Amino acid sequence: MIADTPQPWLATCPRALPPILAKELEALGATDLREQQAGVSFVGTRAVMYRACLWSRTATRVLMPVGDGPASDADALYETLCGLPWPELLQEGRSVAVTFHGTNSEIRNTRFGAQRSKDAIVDVYRAASLTPPKISLENPDLQIVVRLHRDRIDVALDMVGESLHRRGYRRASGDAPLKENLAAALLLRADWPRLASEGAALVDPMCGSATLLLEGAQIAADQAPALGRSSFGFMAWSGHDDEQWRAIQSEARGRAERGLAQGLPEIRGYDADPKVIRRAEENISAAGLAKWVRVSVKALGEVRKPTHIALPKGLLITNPPYGERIGRKDSLPQLYRHLGELLNREFNGWQAAILAGDREHGRSLGLRSHRQYQLFNGRLPVTLLLIDLEGNRLTDEHAGAREREAPAVAEEKANLVLSPGAEMFANRVRKNQRKLASWLKRSGNECYRLYDADIPEYAVAIDRYGEYLHVAEYKAPAQISEEAAAQRLADIRLSLPEATGTTADKIVFKQRERQRGKSQYQVRGDAGEMLSVREGNAKLLVNLHDYLDTGLFLDHRPLRLRIAAEAKGLRFLNLYCYTGSATVHAALAGARETVSVDLSNSYLAWLGQNLAHNGLAETRNHLQRADVMQWLREGDDLFDLILLDPPSFSNSRKVPGSFDVQRDHGGLLNLAMTRLAPSGVLYFSNNRRKFRLDTDVSERFAVKDITKRTLDPDFQRQPVPHQCWEFRHEAP
Repeated sequence: MIADTPQPWLATCPRALPPILAKELEALGATDLREQQAGVSFVGTRAVMYRACLWSRTATRVLMPVGDGPASDADALYETLCGLPWPELLQEGRSVAVTFHGTNSEIRNTRFGAQRSKDAIVDVYRAASLTPPKISLENPDLQIVVRLHRDRIDVALDMVGESLHRRGYRRASGDAPLKENLAAALLLRADWPRLASEGAALVDPMCGSATLLLEGAQIAADQAPALGRSSFGFMAWSGHDDEQWRAIQSEARGRAERGLAQGLPEIRGYDADPKVIRRAEENISAAGLAKWVRVSVKALGEVRKPTHIALPKGLLITNPPYGERIGRKDSLPQLYRHLGELLNREFNGWQAAILAGDREHGRSLGLRSHRQYQLFNGRLPVTLLLIDLEGNRLTDEHAGAREREAPAVAEEKANLVLSPGAEMFANRVRKNQRKLASWLKRSGNECYRLYDADIPEYAVAIDRYGEYLHVAEYKAPAQISEEAAAQRLADIRLSLPEATGTTADKIVFKQRERQRGKSQYQVRGDAGEMLSVREGNAKLLVNLHDYLDTGLFLDHRPLRLRIAAEAKGLRFLNLYCYTGSATVHAALAGARETVSVDLSNSYLAWLGQNLAHNGLAETRNHLQRADVMQWLREGDDLFDLILLDPPSFSNSRKVPGSFDVQRDHGGLLNLAMTRLAPSGVLYFSNNRRKFRLDTDVSERFAVKDITKRTLDPDFQRQPVPHQCWEFRHEAP
């Protein structure tokens, strides 16, 4: 056996991981450890180096320093490399390649630096009348690493070969894959080795290619990450001792066999995309862990804590999209908010480790993290959040405000004096609330219309959105002066808190402001504040401040719930999708696929946020920015369920001409029906008050007027807010 004496080594790793790598190396027998920006230098025997290559979960490479010296120019570089004893370092007949890093004022190109270095090494052999090593740029037996810093170089042999982060099990990966050594570092930071030894479960609700799950399984099984690798750079090093290496390999195999024989804890992963899950299954099979690591297709909103066996504790770990490479950045706060709600609801008592793209995403979780680590995924800065879910409740920034508001409401009521008109308005609002009470109790609706210009002089529409009221002013009748209209709006502002029990700060007024010139009505606002409300099984985002409309047409509630009841297993098409509330309902109900078409980037972004808010992936819920009629003409895919809810009038600069629903609905319906499957159903709705359906359309298809069945009690008033028809190719 070749003598094995301690010597210096350098293990490299991604930035921010040296503290973890240093602990690994110390456990493997290394001494004199010194952390650097992207690595750890240490002293150890050849056996320690072998174990570092085999067992380190966070290292990228292990280098053996062989010399250093001046390299102010090409000649100095050449002389320094010629002074190193290459025949004593390299096994005869092996192939090598030079990897060169860095430049200076004289050596301006790394390819030139590598070529000059290679020339020096070859010339050393020729000067000694020896056969030089073969040069192989593609697959060398050993890499020689030359690092230039200012006017000096450090030279080392790469003991590894292919980067250690490549475990060999990854057959396929999705967008922005997490490198294996970073995945292992996340698990080590989250204390997974201890949790696994105690039988804790491991769950990744957005598992992608299953990297976190496989690294977690290898840790739990006490399996060396490089155990499946057949070649290392040190095998071409003259100091390699094959007998010693095989003994260390054999020990590692024995530990892995015993680890698997003892069984692994529950390890599960989920992803909404079937293609991603298929890739994950390929990787799991390649790793030989299909018996222990299981993955399945589930949207984030469908993930539940495993309950088939007793699981007192567990670790939920995941790497959500950050937006820089994948995902819609404007949807990410809702995705993280939904993830936080899932953790709080389903995984109480567990630990969580979330790799967030930035601190703002972490805040969107709404959960307190007891520790944060700044890391890098490639070049992207990321933050690992460690969260103890035992008693960790979602933050509620409004709770304190509600407590403070109660005395204020009582004081307002005690001092309130209403005019006769304001009292009349308040009585009507209270009457409407009593009239809707039994229906609201049965339905559980938290968003509904409370008042709609019931008293013509008080021309507003009042909608409730959870704890908030949204008041939209109508144009006053011509005989009403601006002063009288302003006074009645003031009456509404004064009486509404008392009539509804809603504090003034939770009442949003959309006042239409008359402007000089044309009688225009504009709404101003750019706060971007979104309020989450519930409708059926869906959580929908509304904006009460910035737009004339809130993002949710309340009169279409019954139609959306009808679509939810019918969508399971079907392909759903939402034309003029607006903010996509019907799409969310269909997807949550189990639609096989949804496609939503709209010309507005703003509405599609809003839909993306709604999907993320419900834990639904865009991989099965496709967003198409296009003119609807052009999109219908250009495709031929068939859908089982279609919602067609066009605007009354549209005149967009993005498409030529204009759209008028009365004038153009015949051609639009004919196009839409070409995309309806033979046994499918299309729902056509619009809110044009005097709309009349063309006779030739109603004769060409099987058509039913279902308007009355799409109006809940809060909208059963005249005139009706919309008309709705059911279209089929043939009557059922």
